[in-house]
Amino acid sequence: MALMFPRLARNFIKNGYFPTDEDTLSRILSALAPQSDRPVRVLDPCCGEGVALAEVHQHLLAQGAQVSSFGVEYNEERAWHAKRLLTRCIHADLNDCMVELRAFGLLWLNPPYGDLLSDFEHAYTGGKEKGGRKRLEKEFCRRAFPMLQAGGVLVLIVPYNVLDAELASLVSRHFGEVSVYAAPEQQFRQAVIFGVKRARASEPEKAVVQKLTQAQNNLYFDTDSGVWTEGFSMHCQLPEVWNRAPYVVPACHSHKGQEDVRFYSVRVDVRQLEQEIEQSPVLWSRFPLLFRTQTETRRQPLRKLSDWHLALMLAAGQVSGIVRSESGQVLLVKGDTFKTKSMRQETEINESTGDLSITRIATDRFVPMIRALDFTPESPNFGRVIHIQ
Repeated sequence: MALMFPRLARNFIKNGYFPTDEDTLSRILSALAPQSDRPVRVLDPCCGEGVALAEVHQHLLAQGAQVSSFGVEYNEERAWHAKRLLTRCIHADLNDCMVELRAFGLLWLNPPYGDLLSDFEHAYTGGKEKGGRKRLEKEFCRRAFPMLQAGGVLVLIVPYNVLDAELASLVSRHFGEVSVYAAPEQQFRQAVIFGVKRARASEPEKAVVQKLTQAQNNLYFDTDSGVWTEGFSMHCQLPEVWNRAPYVVPACHSHKGQEDVRFYSVRVDVRQLEQEIEQSPVLWSRFPLLFRTQTETRRQPLRKLSDWHLALMLAAGQVSGIVRSESGQVLLVKGDTFKTKSMRQETEINESTGDLSITRIATDRFVPMIRALDFTPESPNFGRVIHIQ
């Protein structure tokens, strides 16, 4: 299978970051197929430069599916390359992102490898009782597994030396139809795990947990001899051509478009904010209208306003400006209405018991008020504030 972006992927093999190699990627793609031609969402929460997920996108698209690809990447350079390849990509830490749960048909997870910082207390290799190390791989699994919809496909790529009982149980609890293979490129001793998301978590299957934990020790079950034998990395490699029923990527459960899925960062840098404003100007195009920066056309009423009309318009604050009387007085007027309460107290004596009851009644009143400044030239009241209510 010819991949579209292998050269771009090789450009990023530096600074301790190694994307999924071309051979492993092409073999994984042969195991995937879309359920139908309906919309499909695929997610990579640590997408790097976006090559792997872009290949998945193109693979499913070529089989007739309507695909939307979503990625998150912490590194700025890689994230902005991924933005060119994926439908949507966020440059952010995954922990700073709000991603809709149970919304994606495929989860491609090739997490960072290594130990966690000391403030993470819930992911261990070897378990607490063994004093095991805290691992990034487990933290990403815990964070990302809920994002996959029921029936969705997991593609998990991790070093097989981290497949301890804890991680194996985590996978088995949330996924059925689990299979594990060694990646053909063994520079990083990687295992590729497929699974189908359960509708609800269940007890881990002992056979699945055993298969994964034995792979940690480079062991596989030899069906001829009936024993666990060393050589998982050699004898259990991904087939060049998938020879089993494919893992079917389901269509979206909801009818939300890719723009309607909750997928954003709570921390936005200037560069991404500029991009969002360009792509989604929201109300900025209507700013002059909403904030009255444009000159409005003033239309004359059909007939002369009566005193009643004028009073209502003044009270509503719709009439303001300079008013000149026939006597030459000039006022700057502004109408308004405010709410007050009138209090009333009623006292009642119960004739049979002699009890005294007091009832206080508060009534809302809307009081119109007209404020005016006397602008009459050479008037002794020039500048005086006049209140009419």
